[in-house]
Amino acid sequence: MKKLFEVKPVDEKFYRSGIRDFLPEKIIDIHTHIWKKRKDKTVYQKNRVVSWPSRVAEENPIEHLLQSYKLFFPGKQVIPLLFNSPTAGKNLDILNRYVIMSAKKYKLPSLMLSRPDWSEDKFSKRLARGNFLGVKPYLSFAPGNIRADSICIFDFIPHHQLEILNTGGKILLLHIPRSGRLRDSVNLSQMLEIERKYPKIKLIIAHVGRAYCIEDIGDAFKTLKGTRMFFDISANTNETVFLRLIETVGPERILFGSDLPITRMRMRRICEKGVYINLVPEGLYGDVSGDKNMREVTGKEAENLSFFMYEEIHAFRKTSEKAGLTRRDIEKVFYSNAARMLGDVGFIAGKRFKKL
Repeated sequence: MKKLFEVKPVDEKFYRSGIRDFLPEKIIDIHTHIWKKRKDKTVYQKNRVVSWPSRVAEENPIEHLLQSYKLFFPGKQVIPLLFNSPTAGKNLDILNRYVIMSAKKYKLPSLMLSRPDWSEDKFSKRLARGNFLGVKPYLSFAPGNIRADSICIFDFIPHHQLEILNTGGKILLLHIPRSGRLRDSVNLSQMLEIERKYPKIKLIIAHVGRAYCIEDIGDAFKTLKGTRMFFDISANTNETVFLRLIETVGPERILFGSDLPITRMRMRRICEKGVYINLVPEGLYGDVSGDKNMREVTGKEAENLSFFMYEEIHAFRKTSEKAGLTRRDIEKVFYSNAARMLGDVGFIAGKRFKKL
């Protein structure tokens, strides 16, 4: 099989010097997208989603995902939690069917994309039919008459569906809405409401609540201290955010996630006035001049850029050293926390690793 992407000497050096020995031998990636390119792409209302991730990959079939791990992590074993991409097509049943087939073929765990307008019966039957361990709902599917910055969590994962997830003790991997991100008081209130009303749900807040810059935090961690919810670190590289997260919830409630395929991007992230900016090599991802979250660089700076994946792990490694995390703590974040959660919903990671 042709290599999916080039691994350059700068990447190999980055992996050997700061990634390989930091990671445990067994890894669970709790946040991955798989999809095949389709003609019926979903078109969302303006400002509901950022557009830059689509520049990384037009598709990411299961075979590409699995090959990515071989290229990123030679010598390691990785189990991904699969779900589709909300931009891959309009028919969620078709998208979920591809995940069902892929999960069955490779004996992997999976989540269902869901729509808020599905009734209790439709939601429940789809969950059972696909043997899904939970759901990954999206703010993009909230009713079209709601302005992007007014969308609330319950607009795209309503209470009748939360009741079903709670009854089954399922996973809810939640990408929170609104421009305030993690500091938004409505988000925080509804996150706490989910934990209080639906205690059996295994709640994971994706991307550390989309807190990519320190301005996104506010008083969130003070509010969230003492909660039971988990946080994945996918597509986040902010060391200060990671440190505050570790101080608040400890390594027992942090999960590694990649958000593949976007972490195949060759980049480095900075923050300016509370806005995250991905620095990328000039010309590599097309015309990015109109995207506030993208900026091109040239020369040595561009040549030294490595993968988003490595940047995320490198940032967490540096933070873990500052926080005094042990090898056992790192193993929890990258493997055993997720293994325990998946085991609670019926997927035994140890058995799958024996077959890898």
